[in-house]
Amino acid sequence: MALTNQLAEGGQTAASAQISSAVYRHPLQRRVAELIETISADMYEREEIIAVALLGALCGQNTFLYGPPGTAKSLISRRVASAFQAPAYFEYLMNRFSTPEEVFGPVSIRALKEDIYTRKTKHYLPTAEFAFLDEIWKASPAILNTLLQIINERIFRNGDEIQNAPLKALISASNETPESDQGLEALYDRFIIRLSVEPIVEANNFNRLLVNKPNQSNITVADDLLVKADEWKQWGKAIHTVKISPETLHIVHLIRNAIAGADELREVYISDRRWQRAAILMKASAFFNGRDATNHSDALILQYCLWTLAENREPIQKIVFTAVKSTGFSLDLNLQKYDAEKEALEREITNELFYTADVYDTRKIGERDFYYSLATFPLCYPDKVIGLYIPTSKTKESEEFHPVNKEGLELTKFKCQFDGQGTCVISTFESWVGVEKFAFTPDVLFHRGDKRHDVNQRLITSLVDSVIHIRGKLMALLDDIDTRLQTYEQELYSPFARSEQTQMAIQGITEQISRIKLRIKDCERLEALCQ
Repeated sequence: MALTNQLAEGGQTAASAQISSAVYRHPLQRRVAELIETISADMYEREEIIAVALLGALCGQNTFLYGPPGTAKSLISRRVASAFQAPAYFEYLMNRFSTPEEVFGPVSIRALKEDIYTRKTKHYLPTAEFAFLDEIWKASPAILNTLLQIINERIFRNGDEIQNAPLKALISASNETPESDQGLEALYDRFIIRLSVEPIVEANNFNRLLVNKPNQSNITVADDLLVKADEWKQWGKAIHTVKISPETLHIVHLIRNAIAGADELREVYISDRRWQRAAILMKASAFFNGRDATNHSDALILQYCLWTLAENREPIQKIVFTAVKSTGFSLDLNLQKYDAEKEALEREITNELFYTADVYDTRKIGERDFYYSLATFPLCYPDKVIGLYIPTSKTKESEEFHPVNKEGLELTKFKCQFDGQGTCVISTFESWVGVEKFAFTPDVLFHRGDKRHDVNQRLITSLVDSVIHIRGKLMALLDDIDTRLQTYEQELYSPFARSEQTQMAIQGITEQISRIKLRIKDCERLEALCQ
């Protein structure tokens, strides 16, 4: 898309350079790109704004231009209107003294003499196909309320007559956003596209502005590029047949959740109507790029649709970019299923092929398990080794208890107590010696994580086959992504989005590929565990 950098004096703009180097996938895409290049000629650092505003006009959506005076906002509107064949155009600079007559037409004196209240609307807003209203928020409530009805219903109540309003798109402008307590929220919400128009930044562009003659409103557009009235209607119907892709839906949900969770954006309200109209805008972007479904580049349009105040424009733009970057192909949804399968298989491998807990050397007396200790007490029982059976059930307890002999009878001369670290302290008492202690730590036959050697080979083969099956499905996903990626970069080209922004989608897909490769490596690890 149009970039604002300029080439050397007399050369192409970055916008035209990108257009000339683009590989067009559809004749309509080429036509729209060339149309944008034509109507944005010599509009330094305004190419992107014109492109997005034109997209809005092509699908019947309204645009709000936010920026200081003297930034060519009215010229932008005229250039957008010039893309259409013989448009009925109306333009007006609002102020607090503006009257309905100046916008909607004067009252007919002749009709008034016959007690009929009607306006002469020809050449005024009610009969315009395109309109530009500068300083819109300075208008009176009477004007703004009537304007809202025209935008909403595409009709104008002219006295007793209901007159159809042919308005295709309205572009408004102001150096401020409407104040929250003025009852302007409903009207502001109808401007789906909101574009910030700033003074020229690049020095080279500023030099061109100084040395070249002022830009003209009327420019020559080739007839084969001009949008005809019947085309506009046909396209409007066709746009609704475009599908919202799973990737786009994923991006939208990421954006919606991020805005809802951002403290600094708590006051940002995005109505269901705005989301719906934004979806139409994304579909239109896909349609004019010759596609029957949206992709990542179309979702970038949302950066122009969701902000309400100047201070939340950049935070919302960052949220949109982050959502696009973090979204790969819709195959990501399947990765969760494969992860669940792989995790379940790893648990089974661990449980069946490895010891999940330390296995101690124990002996049975009846139905009970005991540790067997050969205890020595040199003072109380010199030259003796005493065999004591310690219940395994007492391992986690802290109370004292008596060990037993091989018949299971308690030996009351001895007391045992586990220290919480796996060691059992055995004590005995003799009056001439006092208390004498012996520390016993049960022998571990197999440590937790040691591999079992008594596993059925058929089970091992079955587990290996399951791992290979999951790895095969992941490899198929990887091949699918690689195949799609070969053509997807060309599909991402759009005259409505900057090339550096569309590359964000490639970043998300590259990260997706890395995640799948990590899962394949993990499958190889699981397979090695089975060997």
